[in-house]
Amino acid sequence: MDLATLLKPQGVKVVADVTSKKRLMQKLSELAEGLVDLPAARILDALQDRESLGPTGVGKGVALPHARIGDLTEVRGAFLKLDKPIDFDSVDRQPVDLVFALFAPADTGVDHLKALALVSRTLRNSALCAKLRANSDPATLHTLITGAATSEAA
Repeated sequence: MDLATLLKPQGVKVVADVTSKKRLMQKLSELAEGLVDLPAARILDALQDRESLGPTGVGKGVALPHARIGDLTEVRGAFLKLDKPIDFDSVDRQPVDLVFALFAPADTGVDHLKALALVSRTLRNSALCAKLRANSDPATLHTLITGAATSEAA
């Protein structure tokens, strides 16, 4: 499993109109709707259900919301870079501006955890996060994210 498989170029966006965690989850759901071919409302419900168990803001401006959803056949990702950081109830209480969401089949088992670990490892790289924050072109962001995991594995 690699990030290029999880994150397709159309799954990367830069957004300026997000001012709250609720609006962020709506944007993620709208983006994911086209990636996983499920209604945004269903995706939003799954994200909110998972978030109610505990916030997925992992610190240093990064959030990793994720959800298991029936009817999915494979793990998919979406990445949003926010123009302005928002409060996300992160573990370090810092606002979030880099968001990588994962959507997995309800019965995916270990693949979901492997994908989450891969994304987490990748976004712990402070140099990569600095590059992501310095760029606003979705294609460049996709290349940076998917290339980072490849170069770490080499």
